[in-house]
Amino acid sequence: MSPADSPRRGGHSPRALSGRTVVVTRPADQSADLVASLRRLGARPIVAPTIEIVPARSAELTRALRDLEAPAFAWLTLTSRATVQMLAERLAGPSALAGTKVAAIGDGTAAAFRRWSGRDPDLVPATFTTAGLARAFPRGAGRVLCARADIAPEGLEAALARKGWTPTRVDAYRTRMPRALAKDARDALRAGEVDAVTFTSASTVRGFVGALGVVKGSPKVVCIGPVTAKEARAHGLTVHAVARPHTIEGVTEALLRVLAR
Repeated sequence: MSPADSPRRGGHSPRALSGRTVVVTRPADQSADLVASLRRLGARPIVAPTIEIVPARSAELTRALRDLEAPAFAWLTLTSRATVQMLAERLAGPSALAGTKVAAIGDGTAAAFRRWSGRDPDLVPATFTTAGLARAFPRGAGRVLCARADIAPEGLEAALARKGWTPTRVDAYRTRMPRALAKDARDALRAGEVDAVTFTSASTVRGFVGALGVVKGSPKVVCIGPVTAKEARAHGLTVHAVARPHTIEGVTEALLRVLAR
């Protein structure tokens, strides 16, 4: 085995994905880490966002943020980096959360909150899902603000209520889906050049299916977690790998498992 072929830490060579084409369906402003990892491994990433995150404007959100600053909420749940971005844009500053505990799902969300606020979340569940958050959440009493995507599934608020809390759900942002994929992704899929498609949320799956045109070949489907994988299967897609842990690094490792030569 030559030095160039020697495996790196993690058991794969530096160019383990050389010649592979991977479609990244994550929003463009959230794709940099995955794209950089793929390029380091020699892959050709195609960024083809299947969702767009736009600000939510509502009286309910304004009222909830005012109560948050009071502070009238014992806890705030953060389920994505987009929610952290909304807080950064709408609140006077991190000091607005001085009297509120924060629960964050996932390393990316926790890191975004840490960068903005200068403090660690009070709770990050071991399993990066809303079900994992519900299990890890302590029992207690008081109000909990659940600022989520407009299309986020039900269930978290009911689970928190069963533990004694009084949850308030508001839309932190809205999710739009394109009518068609980006041209370079469409062309690569039509030509049978795509080796894998990555999904990092259930909504990216729905956006992809809704915008999908002609696909040749059998691209591998890699999902960030079980909720995303369930959505993919519900739309008739065969899931070839699920990231463990449910992070961008986990997605990269999952791609290596199904694509490394």
